[in-house]
Amino acid sequence: MDENAPVNTRIQDILGDPAKYEATFAAFQKAVAAHDAKAVAALVAYPFAATVGGRQVKLPDAAAFVRHYDVIVTPAIANVITRQRYADLFVNTDGVMFGRGEAWLNGKDADVRVIAIQSAN
Repeated sequence: MDENAPVNTRIQDILGDPAKYEATFAAFQKAVAAHDAKAVAALVAYPFAATVGGRQVKLPDAAAFVRHYDVIVTPAIANVITRQRYADLFVNTDGVMFGRGEAWLNGKDADVRVIAIQSAN
């Protein structure tokens, strides 16, 4: 049996086309592993809420995300994202979750995007 089948079934039942999630998951992991801020920014849904300098800000576009990349995608968060196994993703109506909520993807039958990156502490 395909180890991804259970998570794909949950995605299909709750969120839509699992192929879109699998593709975005792989692209997101690859971009974070390569420390490619522009590639990560291209996967994000805007406006994007992030904590910068201890306060919540709304980043309007990819250029703003790239400027704050190292504050948003900390080494600890990057580690969670790159080590997450697709087969172990948690799935609910909010999307698919990395780790303990450090990152989320969702698309609701549209383009699947990164909707959250945050410390789980």
